[in-house]
Amino acid sequence: MRLYDIVVLVTPDLTDEDASKLAGEYKKILTDGGATVVKEEPWGRRRLAFPIGRKREAHYVYWQVDAPPAAVAEAERRMGLSDQVLRHLAVRVDEELKRAGKMAERLKAKAAKRPPRPPAPPVDSAAAVPAASPASPAAPAAPAESAERSAES
Repeated sequence: MRLYDIVVLVTPDLTDEDASKLAGEYKKILTDGGATVVKEEPWGRRRLAFPIGRKREAHYVYWQVDAPPAAVAEAERRMGLSDQVLRHLAVRVDEELKRAGKMAERLKAKAAKRPPRPPAPPVDSAAAVPAASPASPAAPAAPAESAERSAES
């Protein structure tokens, strides 16, 4: 079984009860296919970023499910056939979680191999700010001065 994030946008023409009932039907399709719902979050009625089918709002429903690919494919197929579902998206996240875990292990191993950094030397505030020449503050620096400044950086 694989872990999926599924978001469904239901038409705003339905009431909150009807939208949750419709979302429950798709959840039942997933559970009948062998999925277990890890997390369910009804996000409610929200404004869309752009109009979809002349509708500017939708009821958002989010699920995180542990399901076989066939169950998710069947639920997506039925969501695509429904006129009451404006959009739907199912994303497989277990591979991303594995990848993030491996990257964290690599970074820990790399940090363990690296020797500890020496403490930074104290900064003298007078030496940190270069003094401007009083004769011409907007005059360009001489080539020798610019070489010294770039060596300090």
